[in-house]
Amino acid sequence: MTRGTLRVLLGAAPGVGKTYAMLQEGHQLAAEGRDVVLALVETHDREPTAALVDGLEMVPRRGFTHRGVQLSDMDLAAVLARAPEIALVDELAHTNVGTGGNEKRWQDVHALLDAGIDVISTVNVQHIESLGDVVYDITGAAQRETIPDAVLRAADAIELIDLTPQGLRARLGEGLIYPPGRIDAALSNYFRLGNLTALREIALLWLADEVDSALEKYRAEHGISARWETRERVMVALTGGEEGETLLRRGARIAARSSGGELSAVHVTAPDGLLAAHPKVLADQRLLVERLGGTYHQVIGEDVPAALVEFARASNATQLVIGASRRSKLATALTGPGIGAGIVRLSGDIDVHMVNHAAAASGHRLPRSRGALTRGRTLAGFVLALLGGPLLTWFLTGLQASDDSITVDVLAYQLLVVIVALVGGLFPAVFAALLSGLTLDFFFINPLYTITIAEPTHLVVLILYILIAVLVSVVVDQAARRHRAATRSAAESALLATVSGSVLRGADALEALVNQTCEAFSLRGVRLVESNGEVHSAGTPGPGPADTVLPVGGHATLELHGRDLPASDRRALAAIVSQLEAVLDFRAVSAAASELAPLAEADRVRSALLQAVGHDLRRPLTAATTAVTSLRSTEVAYSAQDRAELLETADESLHALSVLVTDLLDVSRLQAGMLGVNNTVISVEDVLLPALEEAGLGPADIEVDVPQDLDQLTADPVLMQRIVVNLLLNALRYGAGTRRPILAASQFAGRTEVRVIDFGPGIPAAAREAVFVPFQRHGDTDNLTGLGLGLALSRGFAEGMGGSLAAEDTPGGGLTMVLSLPAAPEPTEPTTPAEPTGGASA
Repeated sequence: MTRGTLRVLLGAAPGVGKTYAMLQEGHQLAAEGRDVVLALVETHDREPTAALVDGLEMVPRRGFTHRGVQLSDMDLAAVLARAPEIALVDELAHTNVGTGGNEKRWQDVHALLDAGIDVISTVNVQHIESLGDVVYDITGAAQRETIPDAVLRAADAIELIDLTPQGLRARLGEGLIYPPGRIDAALSNYFRLGNLTALREIALLWLADEVDSALEKYRAEHGISARWETRERVMVALTGGEEGETLLRRGARIAARSSGGELSAVHVTAPDGLLAAHPKVLADQRLLVERLGGTYHQVIGEDVPAALVEFARASNATQLVIGASRRSKLATALTGPGIGAGIVRLSGDIDVHMVNHAAAASGHRLPRSRGALTRGRTLAGFVLALLGGPLLTWFLTGLQASDDSITVDVLAYQLLVVIVALVGGLFPAVFAALLSGLTLDFFFINPLYTITIAEPTHLVVLILYILIAVLVSVVVDQAARRHRAATRSAAESALLATVSGSVLRGADALEALVNQTCEAFSLRGVRLVESNGEVHSAGTPGPGPADTVLPVGGHATLELHGRDLPASDRRALAAIVSQLEAVLDFRAVSAAASELAPLAEADRVRSALLQAVGHDLRRPLTAATTAVTSLRSTEVAYSAQDRAELLETADESLHALSVLVTDLLDVSRLQAGMLGVNNTVISVEDVLLPALEEAGLGPADIEVDVPQDLDQLTADPVLMQRIVVNLLLNALRYGAGTRRPILAASQFAGRTEVRVIDFGPGIPAAAREAVFVPFQRHGDTDNLTGLGLGLALSRGFAEGMGGSLAAEDTPGGGLTMVLSLPAAPEPTEPTTPAEPTGGASA
């Protein structure tokens, strides 16, 4: 039996139209005469989707009871018995609970595929198992329904059902996704523009990776080893010269010509053949790379062409952009074809663009300190001695006219020796001196054409030749060594500047240092293991032992994998290790300082408390004392009405004083971390109704919008009631507007949110956090409304219960206070929708 095919419709978020597209496909296939059945569909009460169900054959669901709840799910046995050609199965990531069969719906789908039935299904990107933590970080919604990546990648076809974030929010606002009562909360939480944009990008990237994986699988199955340019990856080689900007812009244009092209830039610290790079120019070019949307890398390599091509292959680059060489023909003849020709020779199937530029430039290098002159210069010295000697002899033989010409001959050969010393160093110079001395004796000193040193002066001349050659060679050798050392120091400084720049631009210090170490020294992998067990790695260190292990102070060890670094590279590595040690020390000091921060905050609160107590407690205390003193006075005869007013004043003042003292004690408990919280499982109504009664509010004062089907939450009912009462009174006091305040409740991502919405003047975004600071009143215009502890206490109570309290804008003007508390844990129940139901009621 031929196995069926699986086609999956992938969506970035609920409501993009996956189920709608699946049903449309079903109608089209049925119109073509195909045997199509609707094995399972979830319309979520969306009228356009529900309308498409009509006209398609539906296999009845199988009902069952799970923990006392009547549920229904796909009847796998009935679908297999029906044996259609094509089955439409919605929500591939659904969990089958209480069915007694497969645990997951995708397992049911595999059973259908094994029976030869083609399946069309749907899934959202947030249900892909490998993306669960990423989606949670973005949306705050944990996904219990997941599908393994391997299962989804095994599908025969994956199609993205795309909709712009603005379009999806417009559909949500029109009521096409959720009921009207759930729209505002959904727009404010899961369906935020930033969330939807990020989810859409994740879906596109995941699908692009799937296409790449499918292509690589096809190439492997068919034995195709040639490079296929499915996505342009352009790498620009930077030397640190001013032409780098031209190369980068040319590379960006090449990458832009193909959709999805990637741009990267790499700078190799090179051996001889390049001038010293300018750090400022290189830093500017790095910023330009980032502005162009590319990435910057810096590596160290003794062989520049090999390092560039190796890095290009490792990054799967398809095109390499380099600058044209400006060396003269003589320099090319003496030292070889140059870096550009070497890159072309090694590039293989990577296209190389050699771009002409106005200025020659070169990169920083970390040359080997053990060699002063390169082999190329030494070889060039020997070649110059072998070719220059005979040519000079032929020239001088033609000019010889008298015995006085011997002086000219000696000086000419001496000049040749000096030139060879400058080019090739010691050994070619000594060789040229010996060859010149013998040539002079053979061709120009009597007796001619014999190697005879008859006169002592001739021996002195030969010794002088050799001595001059040695002295000039020593000077050249020392100059070359100093030049190499200076160039290496400059390259090390450039490397450290690159590392520091990564940290200053906001990158994590440890991660930046580890990554730069791996790239700069061309290592396979680098791992930094802290004493507390935390590990920072770059590259692929591998399971084997490290080639080099260095201690980083007393805090960590640095493991280098790939090769043992030579002594010439250890100085730059030691500087990086010192920076790692400084970062770890700074983190330790910062951790100690953060432990002292609460003490400083407590001192600040106590100071503010002393300032506020003397001023704000005096009013109720003075009023109560005055009233009681007047009642006790025998000098004045008060009427019954006057005595009642005095008693009422005393009662109100003492009550206000009691409330202030209670708030002060609560602040002290919060600061000391001794707040008593008794979290229990409660219903929202158990708190909101008593809070309305305590605040003395009725339908004429406030509008209530609380759904009746909200799940229970975990909170301290007493503290939660105090928070809600305080928010309600603040909304009435400061939020007088064109309509009554609103008290609303909803649920999202495992949390219950209570919103107190007013339509008053609101609070500027920059001043919202200030209202949660103790002893702050909005505007600070009077001293008749307490110490300004209400919102500070409310946030402290909320955080003590594991929740949060935040201020948001009210659409149209005003302020919305959002109290978020964790929902009560409940046993796992089969959730019919495979999309975040909390996203609609957040």
